Amino acid sequence: MANQQAITHLLTIRDWLRYSVSRFEEAGIFFGHGTDNAYDESVWLIMSALHLPMDTLENFFDARITPAEAKHLAHLIERRVTDRTPTAYLLREAWLKGFKFYVDERVIVPRSFIAELLENGLHPWIEYQEMVESAADICTGSGCLGVLLAHTFPNAAIDVVDISPDAIAVANINIKNYGLEEQVTAIESDMFNALTGKTYDLIISNPPYVDAPAMAMLPQEYRNEPQIALGSGSDGLDHTHTILREAGKHLNDGGLLIVEIGHNRDALLTAYPELPFTWLEVDSGNEFVFMLTKEQLPT
Repeated sequence: MANQQAITHLLTIRDWLRYSVSRFEEAGIFFGHGTDNAYDESVWLIMSALHLPMDTLENFFDARITPAEAKHLAHLIERRVTDRTPTAYLLREAWLKGFKFYVDERVIVPRSFIAELLENGLHPWIEYQEMVESAADICTGSGCLGVLLAHTFPNAAIDVVDISPDAIAVANINIKNYGLEEQVTAIESDMFNALTGKTYDLIISNPPYVDAPAMAMLPQEYRNEPQIALGSGSDGLDHTHTILREAGKHLNDGGLLIVEIGHNRDALLTAYPELPFTWLEVDSGNEFVFMLTKEQLPT
């Protein structure tokens, strides 16, 4: 009934934006897949669903919605509220540092502090971008960081790696969308298992790192993502243990390993008190991403 009333009485984009914000606020949905508030989430959902550029909202505030568009918007808003489906899945798109990626329920919605570091070319740790001739993204998911790697290091051959064949399929969509088939290769592999003999100047990873207590408390929006891409054992470090054990075999001399670990810094330092981690600064702080050189890694 509410949907039918909306379809009947909401005439313009301004009307639908107001309605969407009200519905999201009333329902108490959880944000964190591209926005952090009901207004931005509503703008994204409505403008993208209507195939309008996000930065043209003011031009179209009073544009009238067709009956078919109204029905589509009502359906999307209802799914966002009732099913707690992330907007990225509803729209089949996600954004990371100005790059648009295809996503669906086969992969987690892209989000990574490493994207911010790649935006700066990993300076000062990598002085000249052309010096990186090979790189890998382990646990790539949608392939988003691999695409960013390719743009940051245009001379590098990039491997993006994931255990999930579904994730590899999505990664290949994004590789093709950016015309990077000659530079980026998607490899189905359980971490490093299929990379025997391969070495790189740079390895990055945003692996699963949610610990067991946090997994139990996740909002429904996150539960609608592939759980294999989120949880990593009791302390959230199972995948990171593997990376630290194996990465050194796959780095060239002087090569860098960069790994995101979320809120697990204390657990990591307790587990590896001897490793000389360098903690990389991002907007949210310096406790989420670490770096080690090949020479600093366990042998």
